[in-house]
Amino acid sequence: MQLYGLKTCDTCRKALKALPTADFIDVRAQGVPAPVLAAAFARFGQALVNTRSTTWRGLSEEARARDPLALLAEEPTLMKRPLIVAGDEMYLGWDKSVQAALGA
Repeated sequence: MQLYGLKTCDTCRKALKALPTADFIDVRAQGVPAPVLAAAFARFGQALVNTRSTTWRGLSEEARARDPLALLAEEPTLMKRPLIVAGDEMYLGWDKSVQAALGA
């Protein structure tokens, strides 16, 4: 299981604490592999882009209108977190339904 997030994100830390066997990948330092990003976007669509982040608010309208995958590749901190990949399954965020699905 891989958990993509930010080491400074409280939600990511909570998820990692509940999933101690998960491999943590810091998206700011390591990025998200293109195939994983593409699969996540195919699964979650626009929900993958965190439009509430300070990074998003700092973008111009022109930048916001760009292809979401290209934008996420350049600015991985725009991704909603955490993104959890468990085999063939993917989970976005750390709400009660994700916690229940992962037995956390």
